[in-house]
Amino acid sequence: MRKICCWLVFFASVLQLQAQKFTVSAGEISFASRAELELIKASSNQLTGIIDTSANKLAFKINNKSFVGFNSGLQREHFNEKYMESDLYPACTFSGKIIDKVDYTINGTYDVRVKGELDIHGIKQTRIIKGKLSVLGKSISIETTFMVPLADHNISIPKIVSQKIATEIEVHMKATLTASGK
Repeated sequence: MRKICCWLVFFASVLQLQAQKFTVSAGEISFASRAELELIKASSNQLTGIIDTSANKLAFKINNKSFVGFNSGLQREHFNEKYMESDLYPACTFSGKIIDKVDYTINGTYDVRVKGELDIHGIKQTRIIKGKLSVLGKSISIETTFMVPLADHNISIPKIVSQKIATEIEVHMKATLTASGK
């Protein structure tokens, strides 16, 4: 009887771990525009997000006005007012499903692909984004780097600054998520 109870407790804890939701406890998203005449970089540590291990789904959000580190205050102003139109489109989001198999009960690092909707500047695009997902105890880390063509999100660059702003922006995201219960 004691063996049966131990096995039941073990399986219940495994099922609970598999069905948990993990929320961002620390995260950063950064971007780089590598144009012919200028490098523009900015980042934000105000990333929010969740991974639902039972459904293998995730979602992340970043407020546009939280980005800092531009070359100048004027660059930040132009980013928010002219390109991202942050008053009209205050956040960028991604929500999707992890395509590859991940065993959340075993510590390890997995190469994953996530298929979902990337919403930037009010334009949603279906994307498959590759990344690394690491399971360590009651935390999950995820990291990815991907390119975003500005034209895909209806962000136009005036000809006068076309050599200073890249047409594709490199985005890097890194987050640690901790168990938040069911």
